[in-house]
Amino acid sequence: MPTSKANRLSAINHIVVLMLENRSFDHMLGFLYADTGNVSPTGQAFEGLTGKESNPGANGGAAVTVFAIEPGTTSTYFMPGADPGEGYSATNAQLFGSTTAPVPPVATNAGFVSDFDYTLGWETKEKRSVLAGTTASDIMGVHTPQTLPVLSALARGFAVCDHWFGSVPTETLPNRAFTHAATSQGHMDDATKSFTAPTIYASLTQKKVSWAVYGYNADPLTRMTYSDLVSAPDANFGQFADFQKAAANGTLAAYTFLEPSWGSSGNSQHPNYDVSLGEQLIHDVYTALRSSPLWNETLLVVTYDEHGGCYDHVAPPTNAVPPDTTAGEYGFDFKRFGPRVPTLLISPLIAAGTVFRVADGGMPFDHTSILSTVEKRWDVPALTARDAAAVDVGDVLTLATPRTDDPLAGVIAPTSKGRNPAAGEPSHLQLVYAELVSRLPVPDAQGGTYHVMPSFQSETDVQDYIDQRLAAWKASRATSAP
Repeated sequence: MPTSKANRLSAINHIVVLMLENRSFDHMLGFLYADTGNVSPTGQAFEGLTGKESNPGANGGAAVTVFAIEPGTTSTYFMPGADPGEGYSATNAQLFGSTTAPVPPVATNAGFVSDFDYTLGWETKEKRSVLAGTTASDIMGVHTPQTLPVLSALARGFAVCDHWFGSVPTETLPNRAFTHAATSQGHMDDATKSFTAPTIYASLTQKKVSWAVYGYNADPLTRMTYSDLVSAPDANFGQFADFQKAAANGTLAAYTFLEPSWGSSGNSQHPNYDVSLGEQLIHDVYTALRSSPLWNETLLVVTYDEHGGCYDHVAPPTNAVPPDTTAGEYGFDFKRFGPRVPTLLISPLIAAGTVFRVADGGMPFDHTSILSTVEKRWDVPALTARDAAAVDVGDVLTLATPRTDDPLAGVIAPTSKGRNPAAGEPSHLQLVYAELVSRLPVPDAQGGTYHVMPSFQSETDVQDYIDQRLAAWKASRATSAP
């Protein structure tokens, strides 16, 4: 639990955030401490699974109990086998058993199997990529430390936040908007792909605090999503190799945000992509930082933007503070958080085996806690009422002397034995990215900027288009610069 007695946030000069895609807390870490009765080595209670949690079966079928995903199978790292529903209506169905939230919004979390059954039905009709043999019951499958050795070793070796919630009960872009701007400007789905609200990066610039945003194998999507980043200097953006170089050279920015690769063959861990590739990414981020001369003054946050329709048994709190007065889509009032997501806090100033959450009834951690932490560390004003009310994570930093042990020593990232059913297909976020770069003012041979985005047949097609469009845009910027 947070305490203010030994907060050493002032000793942190570099905060690094890796945000992955669409996995719930139970799905990834529910069995983290199952072998010790959901109590950490430090004696802290852990809100994990007992193994008895269940959901009613689809169409009146028998209840489906949570089960451990088996290691070493061809489906291990592609569970739950399809892309579950993750939008506002689907999340309501999972939490309340209805696409419309009741009043008051008392969640039972009993609709995951039924909603996945519905999703499998329409995805099959539309010939979406579904792993052969997938059934609605597969949504109750959860990973174990055996299948996720990297995530689990870091969770046990540093701090795990077992009450960290998505900022809004819906899909990716609104939740990422809260991470960068503390508001989604009323938007509650991915139909809106760009945001005009001021971001934390503009605030850091005003304070002359350095920052950087890195994509994985391409320039970051984040840059194209926020109007105040599109025109920011190119030097603030890069790819994963640039991040690794900055870590090795001791030139990390004060605040760094990392993206995975967005393709269906990438390492974002979006269902039903290869989760083992994300394990390798987490391993590589941690290794780059631990090998850095800046390690002792660095805090790494590993989190996920939203639950992605994956099962979680904890009802999201209803004491969220609306970020602003903007009316929410679907009549949403921004007073409910989204379901829990896995979040780790990693630093040599954190005691091993820490379970970190706020006291019962307090404002829980959500993605704006990242902003609150950055704002507190560098005396940056809050962006909205949401991050102003958010609890920062500084109290997790309790050690006066940096640890020298390595919880990941000897841990090897797993590899998948199966074939990704979605590999090669254009991914949702690639198509979002393509639409955003299609809007960039790139002059053609006649000096005009009219442009129509082409259609795409593969993830390679989309990525090539994004890369070429960005290169042309940067070249035109360089040409027009005074």
